[in-house]
Amino acid sequence: MHLKRPLVIALFSAGLLYGCGGDDAPTVDQQAATLLVKMTLDEKIQLVHGAGYGVSPIGGAGIVKGIPRLGIPDITSADSAGGVNVEGVNATPYPAPIALAASWDPALAHDYGASIATELRALGFVEGLGGGVNLAREPRNGRTFEYMGEDPVLAGNLLAQRSLGTQSQKVIATVKHFAANDQETNRYTSNSVVDERTLRELHLLPFEIGLKDGGAGNVMCSYNLLNGVKACENSYLLTDVLKNEWGFKGIVQSDWFFAVTDTVRAANAGLDEEEAGGADDYTAATLGSFSLPVTYFNQKLKAAVQAGTVPLARLDDMVLRKLRTLYASGVMASPPTAGGTINQTAGNALAQKVAEQSMVLLKNAVASGDTASVLPLSASAAQSIVVIGGHADAGVISGGGSGAVPARDGNAVTCLVPGSGLFSSCAVWYKSAPLAAIRALAPNATITYLDGSNASAAAAAAAAADVAIVFATQWQTEGADLPNLSLPNNAADPANQAYDQNALISAVAAAAKRSVVVLETGTAVTMPWLANVNAVVEAWYPGVQGGPAIANVLFGAVNPSGKLPLTFPQSESDLLQASISATDLTVNYSEGLKMGYRWYDAQNITPLFPFGHGLSYTSFSYSGISTTANSDGTVTVAFSLKNSGARAGAEVAQVYAGLPTAAGEPPKRLVAWQKVQLAAGESKAVSITVKPERLTIWDATNHRWQTLAGSYTFFVGGSSRDTQSQSLARSLAS
Repeated sequence: MHLKRPLVIALFSAGLLYGCGGDDAPTVDQQAATLLVKMTLDEKIQLVHGAGYGVSPIGGAGIVKGIPRLGIPDITSADSAGGVNVEGVNATPYPAPIALAASWDPALAHDYGASIATELRALGFVEGLGGGVNLAREPRNGRTFEYMGEDPVLAGNLLAQRSLGTQSQKVIATVKHFAANDQETNRYTSNSVVDERTLRELHLLPFEIGLKDGGAGNVMCSYNLLNGVKACENSYLLTDVLKNEWGFKGIVQSDWFFAVTDTVRAANAGLDEEEAGGADDYTAATLGSFSLPVTYFNQKLKAAVQAGTVPLARLDDMVLRKLRTLYASGVMASPPTAGGTINQTAGNALAQKVAEQSMVLLKNAVASGDTASVLPLSASAAQSIVVIGGHADAGVISGGGSGAVPARDGNAVTCLVPGSGLFSSCAVWYKSAPLAAIRALAPNATITYLDGSNASAAAAAAAAADVAIVFATQWQTEGADLPNLSLPNNAADPANQAYDQNALISAVAAAAKRSVVVLETGTAVTMPWLANVNAVVEAWYPGVQGGPAIANVLFGAVNPSGKLPLTFPQSESDLLQASISATDLTVNYSEGLKMGYRWYDAQNITPLFPFGHGLSYTSFSYSGISTTANSDGTVTVAFSLKNSGARAGAEVAQVYAGLPTAAGEPPKRLVAWQKVQLAAGESKAVSITVKPERLTIWDATNHRWQTLAGSYTFFVGGSSRDTQSQSLARSLAS
């Protein structure tokens, strides 16, 4: 909750530096151990819990108070899913993490992490609390926009690069929420029931990849129960898997306030830090009108250590992990200083780049009587354009909760129904108006705007114009799941919507000569009007430079290259569960391995848009697939990729593998990809390496990864369901 370049090649592995696998530089462990023996019991206790919410002098989510006599700085943290969530500091609101995932660009993920960390450090923060990587098992989850889609390999690899970028700036990176924390409904008390194989192959895999390859120093455990045990008190998760099997040497931190229920159980299970903590474990604090639970890692932990129910060695391990992470991250040698300034120019530039690279062209058809697709629009034509709805005259929408980023210069849109609650029900809109950006790019066009509240007037304006562009929005927030995937109307979201968006789009589509829909959403949406519009662009929550980025894509200044990181269903009936129960606290992952695109493939369901889908203003063709395998199980998939169109563009070439029948897997899984830039008419020989672990399955009987001998089919194409994909089978040994 927390109220809250080319791929980087390091001199040492991420694990060596930050805590997953390998042997560490002796000085890091020696320095931490030397400092530990100088600490009193009270000082040790002080380092394993937060001082309470709202205590930090620089704001943010929390603070673990330092020990000046030993040179240990305050450990301040801030929410930072898509930028620093602190009011009044001019932090950059970047596009949401789901947008970053749609870029499929590891180098961009590194820059995203580094840029947010640069701002965190300038403001005095030691730790960033971004890095959410829970899979989109349930796209109605209110926090889908904070995460990176439905595939563990895509999410895990992008997370690793984000973590490397973060820690390159001497800021401790966080990976969260560990684990199977996939809905907001009853999030403090729900029990995710997941079989071991499904847990390891899907829901733990992005954490494993992200930590081993990215080396984040901090793992935040989640609120929910996993197989009957609170995640932050779950020894299987925290000790058996994370620390013992994966070799994680960093800190396990609780989520804020409601994640811990028992001191001894949490400490002995492997929790290293309670947040937000407090000065007195026996007195419940309040947050406004809300009563917060009592805490567990201050006086209660000290008493448990003194009584022997929590061994002193366990407390020492908690503290050693904290000290080691501070040394390894560079924070001990160079703690941040508060009061720095944000480089808004640099932040805006990266925010716009991420937005442009993440937008997904879902549909681009030829209008009646035309010979070319509706998009891109001509910037020089003397045409009439009507822009309709979605507050496109004012700004772009963003997500809520701890994953929000405050607007630098005030909310661009007035909330219709202000309310009170732990999290606001009012969306934040950034003053980056698509309408102004469209006008700037098309100086010869006659451009008008209607707010969308009158569908009949909008339809009449669309009929009179050469092009109608309808903007539609969907707000998501921590603390609440969506009731459905329909674009919300004023009944579903009275605080942020004034009319029926689907009805508006349908009316405009029926009248317009050429119709374009721009979606600003944090997850998938259904589109009952899809067959009647010419083009659809998914812009996600595009951040502080969303207006210019959207205009650049619409007019072709940027050729879209984003690909969907999650499947868009035709209707809720296609999802793996009919609804999110408000009363049943048991969340059964009965679908097993059939989650995300695996579900659609295994059930033979045709999605609205498949995982990995995304069009371009040019076209790409694949040919000549071949595979080679090394003795260690590494497979190289080679093919020719051609840009057969008239524009330069980038294609995300995706490699999927179908495992032997005996594996009992869904039809295919993503195993690798590469984003390839091609000039118009250019062909390139592409080779993509598939790591042997991407072809393994989890043996739940012997609790280990295994590779089955047999025939593997490799597919390469532009989406999980690319009908033009190339495929080739080859045998692999176990």
